[in-house]
Amino acid sequence: MPKYDTVAIVGVGLMGASLGLALRDRKLAARVVGIGRTAKTLRTARERGAIDDSTSSLARGVKSAELVVICTPVEQIASQVREVAASAPPGVLITDTGSTKEALVAAIGDELARGAVFVGSHPLAGSEKSGPAHARGDLYDGRLVIITPRSQTPVTASQAIAEFWRAVGAEVKEMSPREHDAVMAATSHVPHAIASVLAAATPAQWLDLVGSGWLDTTRIAAGDAELWRQILLANRDHSLRALAKFGKVLSALRRALKDRDGESLGRILEAGKQIRDAVGS
Repeated sequence: MPKYDTVAIVGVGLMGASLGLALRDRKLAARVVGIGRTAKTLRTARERGAIDDSTSSLARGVKSAELVVICTPVEQIASQVREVAASAPPGVLITDTGSTKEALVAAIGDELARGAVFVGSHPLAGSEKSGPAHARGDLYDGRLVIITPRSQTPVTASQAIAEFWRAVGAEVKEMSPREHDAVMAATSHVPHAIASVLAAATPAQWLDLVGSGWLDTTRIAAGDAELWRQILLANRDHSLRALAKFGKVLSALRRALKDRDGESLGRILEAGKQIRDAVGS
């Protein structure tokens, strides 16, 4: 028997449609409802088999949902959480796939209408490609999902969201919203900003000469610029701190290069190599 009667997914782009495919492939939900703004996106999600039903009305789409997963840009999530709480059955469980959490939970507030409960989630999965046409049912297999309950979040709700992500193939780690954002600034948000700056600084007339190093380093810069604008602004303080740390190391490298200090230059490069090697492929 399916674990859920109805799961509603708000936003059926890459993340949302992939989640729908995972739910249907694993027979975890009897019905998956997709909620989106454009008829084309919803149609593609249906054609891919990611959702059973679709609507552009959030209130109508969540009216019978036990679980709602919001897969929209970070600036929209807080207001959508509140709208879901007011429209879904009492006690509905709500989560998301947003990349920032501290400002989000502050914007949502301490209590939601009708006993709804929000538990933040951030799957460390995705692609520089977007849209339901690129959705994959195995997108979350073996990938880490960080859940970010607050101190007042019911333990049963946190456990239910953790079990949900494990059911679609993911591994789960729990962090506070603040710790999550500090980690993501250093490991995701600032790296994306740096890749974008590197790409933007490359003269257009040299693009036919770029090699694998440039392509590998700038791959993530191909992501949705508007989405990343929102992420960086939402995680502004932590990102600025991470950029300051990066700036110190970059300044040390520039100084070593300017002074022809091969020993210092080698130490910086070796430190980078050791950290990268520790992660593996």
